[in-house]
Amino acid sequence: MAGHSKWANIKHKKSKEDAKRGQMFTKIGRKITVAVKEGGSDPEANVRLRLAIDEARSINMPNDNIDRAIQRGVGGLDGTSFSEVFYEGYGPGGVAVMLHTLTDNRNRTAGELRHRFSKYGGNLGESGCVAWMFERRGLLVVEREGADEDEVMLSALEAGAVDVVIDGDVIEIHTDPSDFMTVKGDLEAEGLEFLGAEISFIPQNSVAITASAGETVEKLIEVLEELDEVQEVYTNYEIQN
Repeated sequence: MAGHSKWANIKHKKSKEDAKRGQMFTKIGRKITVAVKEGGSDPEANVRLRLAIDEARSINMPNDNIDRAIQRGVGGLDGTSFSEVFYEGYGPGGVAVMLHTLTDNRNRTAGELRHRFSKYGGNLGESGCVAWMFERRGLLVVEREGADEDEVMLSALEAGAVDVVIDGDVIEIHTDPSDFMTVKGDLEAEGLEFLGAEISFIPQNSVAITASAGETVEKLIEVLEELDEVQEVYTNYEIQN
């Protein structure tokens, strides 16, 4: 398995997300609110907001919830203010872990993260300790089953993608962040459907670990993702065969 990809076990992940739909609504609501505060309430002019709304609709988040999150962003509802903070650390086996969070209390969030890292043999590190291992990329994910891989690759590269990677059950299309919406639009016009579309952090190298250590890393990722503040978890491990 080439690192931790939240799409690598997409069907299993989706079933888990369905069971935690309320928490997903909370997480995406924060994402919408912060996107509005940073770029305005017009999704046509605010790419980040457009992607967040698309994500909300993909899990059937009610329109009322979306509207409330937008109103919080423009200051029309409660005064809770979320900050975008990246936390970094190491998991078992020296695996790099980077967390994208939206929090209203940095100290509380750091304490929660530190406790969970420690419980599963890792440690929360200083800012910058692992960020250099990741590259910011646009990420478009296509289900591999039923897809013509060569055709997807050719279309993606012609549209301006920088890389196409086969990862388990999915095909990942990587783009420069500035080209993301253009590539996404061109491929959608060709009829391609995506399991996921986001600006992500892709590891530039991987750390090989045993299957046993991999299970512990997966448990760490799971407990980190249980926090409402945690939007995404990025890691760079690879299970040894």
